[in-house]
Amino acid sequence: MNKLSQSLFLSIQVDPILSVLVILSIGIILISFIFKLLKQPYIVAYILVGALMGPHGLRLITNESLISDIGSFGLVLLLFFIGMEISLPKIIANWKIPVLGTLIQVIFSVIAVWIVGYLFQWKFNHIIVLGFVISLSSSAIVISYLQDKKVIDSNLGQNIVGILLVQDILVVPMLIMLNYLAGETLSLYEIGKQIFGGLLILMLTIWVLKKKEIRLPFGGHIRKDHEIQVFIAFAFCFGFSLLTSFFGLSSALGAFVGGMIVSKAKETAWVHTSLHAFRIVFVALFFVSVGMLIDLDFLTENIKFVSIMVLLAFVTNTFINAIIVRFLGENWKDSLYTGAILAQIGEFSFILGATAYFIGLVSENTYQLIVSTISVTLIISPIWIVIMRKIIATIRQ
Repeated sequence: MNKLSQSLFLSIQVDPILSVLVILSIGIILISFIFKLLKQPYIVAYILVGALMGPHGLRLITNESLISDIGSFGLVLLLFFIGMEISLPKIIANWKIPVLGTLIQVIFSVIAVWIVGYLFQWKFNHIIVLGFVISLSSSAIVISYLQDKKVIDSNLGQNIVGILLVQDILVVPMLIMLNYLAGETLSLYEIGKQIFGGLLILMLTIWVLKKKEIRLPFGGHIRKDHEIQVFIAFAFCFGFSLLTSFFGLSSALGAFVGGMIVSKAKETAWVHTSLHAFRIVFVALFFVSVGMLIDLDFLTENIKFVSIMVLLAFVTNTFINAIIVRFLGENWKDSLYTGAILAQIGEFSFILGATAYFIGLVSENTYQLIVSTISVTLIISPIWIVIMRKIIATIRQ
């Protein structure tokens, strides 16, 4: 094969990926511009781009697995940045709201779904899956919102971030329970590996907390070399993701720990700004992949059940979180605001839904109901927050 033939062959291999990126970029630019004029978050625009251009829309892009794989990096990077930004000592000092609040909220979410499921004669397995699904909020949307409103460093913002982190940790026992319901019990080796991994991450977190500053080897050279800093940050981010994945834990949890370490290392202080563009791209692609999962025909044919689940998620997440946060010491306004911000269903719920479907715990119809419900809550979440803020404004302190 001569050089010209090789060049043509390589261009044919690359063109499909390039065409996908070009089409998505044009779609994101056009729809995001409209959303900018409407003062709506870009994340909703990304979902709509995926729905319109994906296999259930105009079919301009049918390889959603490619976008999903790239988007999964976005979630890992998002948790990495959260680890760099949050004040973990503040969260631990006020641990009751993240830990107790999240556990109680998950329990009441399952109870709420059970009540609705009893009326519609849903199966027990479906009730548990849907209860878990609606109990998780979106880290991507919530963190972006807190950053836009410049409240992420406030007491309210730290409480919310703490709740999101506990939710991410709870994904692991939720997945274990789903496998148990499907009759696929874990071996003692797998359980032992998860326990060991959890203890290892816990000890590492405690070590990071005790350290005011972490010094990396060859710190002087690293501080002067921005390119090396970027690769060091990637190594910590994805290295710890691989570590937690090996132990059967969430890869995002590992990225979070990696972010904490990088934030304590003075040698990598420049990294936060330099990697911000990567996070934007990958998170955008993740939500585009979410939009590609939406079956518009299913959504229109089952709008009744989707509407019930969306309303149930918003009401349950808003008011259960608000009551719990109020009971744990916050005022009513901040409690309701916290509940409203956490009202939507999160990206990790897609993992729960997909797992339940692939292990035969729910039918394809129920899986589509899960996907549609999550997607709709993500799309209308900004509107719900605006409505709740207007209601909160009328409440006397």
